[in-house]
Parts: sequence; structure tokens; C-alpha cells
Amino acid sequence: MSDQASATLEGRLSVAAAIKAGWRDVHQILIDQKKRYDRRLSALLRQAEAADISVAFVSADHIQSRASGATHGGVLAEASERRFCRLADLLPADRAAFIVMLDGIEDPYNFAGAVRCLYAAGVDGLVLRPRNWTSASAVVGRASAGAIERLPLAIAETAGHAADYYRARGLQIAVAAKSARSRAPAQADLSQPSFLLIGGERRGVTRSFARSADLTLEIPYGRDFDQSLGAVAATAVIAFEVKRQRDAALGQDKRRAIF
Repeated sequence: MSDQASATLEGRLSVAAAIKAGWRDVHQILIDQKKRYDRRLSALLRQAEAADISVAFVSADHIQSRASGATHGGVLAEASERRFCRLADLLPADRAAFIVMLDGIEDPYNFAGAVRCLYAAGVDGLVLRPRNWTSASAVVGRASAGAIERLPLAIAETAGHAADYYRARGLQIAVAAKSARSRAPAQADLSQPSFLLIGGERRGVTRSFARSADLTLEIPYGRDFDQSLGAVAATAVIAFEVKRQRDAALGQDKRRAIF
């Protein structure tokens, strides 16, 4: 690895997303020499050429010696650390904000799965607590299909700090938790500008945060079941309910404009 590089990205999708998004510098791409003529890599090679990123074709053993697993597809990249935004930078200027904080999800695959859902659902940005994700960047990038490289990320010392910041700017504070005042996502107004906190499976969210939230969301089940959903499943259900409501509201606005 070069002296400038501080992270290794794995897999074609992750590397391509990092180049396109520009949140980190990609210094060099390493490709298994057996895949030199693989058509699936042609777009990545064009992308690297356009960005003036060097490409080296190396042995499969060399690739594997640097990889964290075996699902890299013969593609690695040496890259810089990820650049983060300010909390203010996550606020869109032209629509109601949908910003999410993932707090306490310790497993990198679960974290990546949640990020993948959020990106697909159209979240504007993701807030994280301070943590060195560099050691897991390869796993998270690969497991999220590059979504983590595309999403704007900001850092907050605590969930309370992020909530206070966004509440002061007109966002409703929502949390996924069980409480006496919980509402199903479909019964809540999620078309408003919102900051949503989703906690990890072990610790969840603090009671004090849940009490202070404007909106507490609980996913209704189809039968009696005492266990909570995993963070990935809960994230998907809520994020796509936000998308459904906002798509419906956008459709209503278009119909009003027509008539």
C-alpha cells in the first residue's frame, strides 16, 4: 500500500462508487491479472482513466494477501480516509430533509445492510458517532454495494447533540423504539422534515432520548412476537415508509399544480 493510502476498498461496486462520489481519494486500483479482459470491469477501467487513477494488474495471491475476505471479485483500491460533512451540509435546500443517525450497530455487515437500505430509500444523509470505521471500510463498502461511499456522512458526539441541532432547524425528531406513545410508521406523518435515530440490536436507544423525541415509531407485527426486529429490517421498513409517504405527497402536489 502506498504511503498516502489509509484504507483499502474491495469489490468493483465499492471502488466505482468511491471514485464517482469523491468523498475519498482513490490512489490506485489493483486488479487480478486473470481479469484483465473481463468485460464487467471495462466501465471501472474507463472511470479510472478519466480520473487519472493508476491501475495495476497483479497476481491473485497479491490481491488475497491484502483483502479482508474472499468476495472482492479480484478488485481492490488503495484510498485515503473518508471525508465527512458538517451536520448543516446534510440539509437539502429543495425538499423536506430526511436524515438518519445509526447509533450502536456494532456488526459491520448489519451496519452496511442498514446503509444500503437508507441509500436506496433516498435518505439525504447519515449521522454517525465518532468511530474509526477505517478498519471496516472494506467490509462495509462491499456489503453495502458501495452505498456507504455515495452517502454524505457527518459526525455527532451524541445522538442528543444531533437531535438538538436538527430540532433547532425545524426537523421533527423521530426514534425507532417501543413506548406507550409509539405509533406505527404508516400512522405517523413522515413527510415532514425529519431526523430519525435507529439504535443497535443490543442497546437500542436511551430512554431519555425516546422520551424527548417528537415521534416514537414501532413496527406492528402480524402475530405475537416478543423479539425486536434487527436493525437492518427495521431500517428498511421505516425508510421505505418515509419514501412512500413523500412520493404520495409529491403526487398530490403535482395534481394540485395541474388543476
